[in-house]
Amino acid sequence: MRTSFSSEVKEELKETECRARHCNIAEFSAIFILLGQIRRNYHDEVYLKIHTENLTVAQKSYILIRSTFNAKVEVRVQNHNVRSSVMSYSIIVKRKNDVVSILKALKIIDEQRNQWGDFLSVHYMIVQNTCCKRAFLRGIFMAAGSVTNPKKAYHLEIAVLSSGLAEQVKEITACFDIDAKIIMRKKYYVVYIKEGAQIVDFLNVIGAHIALMNYENVRIVKEVRNFVNRQVNCETANISKTVNAAARQIEDIEYIRQNMGFGMLSDGLREIAELRLEYPDSSLSELGEMLEKPIGKSGVNHRLRKLSNIANQIKEM
Repeated sequence: MRTSFSSEVKEELKETECRARHCNIAEFSAIFILLGQIRRNYHDEVYLKIHTENLTVAQKSYILIRSTFNAKVEVRVQNHNVRSSVMSYSIIVKRKNDVVSILKALKIIDEQRNQWGDFLSVHYMIVQNTCCKRAFLRGIFMAAGSVTNPKKAYHLEIAVLSSGLAEQVKEITACFDIDAKIIMRKKYYVVYIKEGAQIVDFLNVIGAHIALMNYENVRIVKEVRNFVNRQVNCETANISKTVNAAARQIEDIEYIRQNMGFGMLSDGLREIAELRLEYPDSSLSELGEMLEKPIGKSGVNHRLRKLSNIANQIKEM
């Protein structure tokens, strides 16, 4: 099965490891704020659940919980529709001490277990360090991001449900001199980047270095191809313009010869008229060099315009 470019990026990010616990917390906070749930079971006991249809995101969530909090994790895999191959994955933490430890680390509750954050964006204390900002963006992209294959278009986006979280993503992205924009799409606040070089910068920030190189290679090839195409189109247009101009000049000169003859022309006009008929594909500069007394391109053009005026005068008689 062919994978999308987004899937390749996320697969690479899944393998990215941070040694610093605070960075892992920042990355997990981003995933949890988007996909996490705080729930109660039949015994009124609180447990945590991360639900996703993306296996890579589920695997990353499991890795972060185990490596960061050493928590006991339960994994559930479900297929809600027998006619569909789409699976859903639930990462569940039930043990009370683990739940409390995680919620404290995410700044959702304080030391007295009172609610601390608003659960609409990641607590600002978690993303104070530059390294944690990178980890946050990595987690947010894992959970809600996508990037179009550069062969098709330049577009990276992160779709979230909270305007506060969208603004937080935009502000943290701006810390790395990346200018993201926000638009509304149905119920989502979409943070997006459309400039190819800035998407490359974003991939670098989140640590997707292999994807970055692949993206950059495609981007460079596209830009070179576009440049060559522009040059070819420009040259083609110039050639077409030159050919059309030469055809009009020859038509005017032939009209003069058939209706008036060259005997009435000055020596300079007669000489350029004869050269144009003899060398229909030559440029103005080349014609000027062939004259007995060579002149420049503008001089040749001036004489040919005179011949055109003479032809028009004959037609009006």
